[in-house]
Amino acid sequence: QVKLVESGGGLVQAGGSLRLSCATSGFTFSSYRMGWFRQAPGKDREFVAAIYRSGSTNYADSVKGRFTISRDNAKNMAYLEMNSLKPEDTAVYYCGRAFAIGPYDYLGQGTQVTVSS
Repeated sequence: QVKLVESGGGLVQAGGSLRLSCATSGFTFSSYRMGWFRQAPGKDREFVAAIYRSGSTNYADSVKGRFTISRDNAKNMAYLEMNSLKPEDTAVYYCGRAFAIGPYDYLGQGTQVTVSS
């Protein structure tokens, strides 16, 4: 059974930092691309960052230079380090998995991030 469980969200002031974690089980983690997405109230879910099997990464323009995605294949974990947070980063953050160049087929339940001004 595939499981992705996010944690680490919370309330932080603008300019602050948070580290999100995604604990996974039920699949061969190292074989998958992992991504982070977010959804703000009244808005569509949007891509935030991805990390490939090779370790290469890509980011949405809105978070480049502020967020860092990483993975630990030994622990089956993905992370999102978020620095210089802005109120517009407020959203529910989800991690997801995708195989090769395919679509993301599983997402976790999400963790709330709220950035106060």
